[in-house]
Amino acid sequence: MFFFVLMVAIGVLPMLIWQGTAWTFWTFVGLVLVGLLGWGYAYILWYFSIYLITNERLRQIRQKGIFRKSVVDLGLDKIESVSYEVPGVMGGIFGYGTLLVQTAAGDLVVSSVRKPEAVYNKLQDAMKMMKKETSHESA
Repeated sequence: MFFFVLMVAIGVLPMLIWQGTAWTFWTFVGLVLVGLLGWGYAYILWYFSIYLITNERLRQIRQKGIFRKSVVDLGLDKIESVSYEVPGVMGGIFGYGTLLVQTAAGDLVVSSVRKPEAVYNKLQDAMKMMKKETSHESA
């Protein structure tokens, strides 16, 4: 969204300086289209990146380009701790944040999570259920 606003602002500047010329209008239109393409690309990457929490694992499927994606599969029994962060006013207003999942092998950072507190609570609940199930099976 920031890129789109930046392109619109850059497109408006020539229209304010050289008023009444046709090329300034077409420059503005071109920069708005570039801004829309950039916003659309970022939206596609965000929209097709998903995170699944089951009773056994946390799976992150992240879109890294139009034709490229990465998958991280992490068993709930491997998770040592989970925390989340809401980055300032914009994160609070729009309801997004970052989830940090710590394991012995390393950290998994899940960014741009919608309602991070709810996801954090669901992940904590799933981890508790997993521990109960494993303690019942070993007894």
